[in-house]
Amino acid sequence: MKMAFILFNGVTFLDFVGFYDVIYRLNLFDQTKGTTWDICGLTEEVTDELGMRVKVNVIKPDLSQYDLVFIPGGIGTRKIKEDIEFVDWIRTAESVRIVTTHANVYDSLEPYCKEVIKTRTVKDGNVITAGGVATSIDLGLYLIELFAGQEEANIVKKQIDYPYTAVGIIEA
Repeated sequence: MKMAFILFNGVTFLDFVGFYDVIYRLNLFDQTKGTTWDICGLTEEVTDELGMRVKVNVIKPDLSQYDLVFIPGGIGTRKIKEDIEFVDWIRTAESVRIVTTHANVYDSLEPYCKEVIKTRTVKDGNVITAGGVATSIDLGLYLIELFAGQEEANIVKKQIDYPYTAVGIIEA
């Protein structure tokens, strides 16, 4: 499996890192060993909403080459949704098996959906939305379970000392 993690100026890095810390563990399991990822962006460096900077390792790849594309949230989403270059780039992910993104600002999703389901995590076809920092961990665990199995997700929960059970997951 090959994953793309999308970063942009104004991202909430904790949305990204919570997910990343869980999902990179797919390589621990036989059924998902060999999983790779790229940290992608439109520029070689991005700044989060608080001013922290991170370098990306792949600039504007064709996202159709990935099995999973993860787009975290952050205040910067207000600007990038109007950025034609960014939106066109994200459109290259239309055929990707799984596309994940933040869903906390429900009214912002309404122009793009038939129905907005107001819950923490929604899987609708190949798109999964998850809202908020804590939910990024739940999302990572959900995908570990989806790709590797429930037992493997439980192993990861123990590794990260995560005693919580995800709530509000809807598969539409």
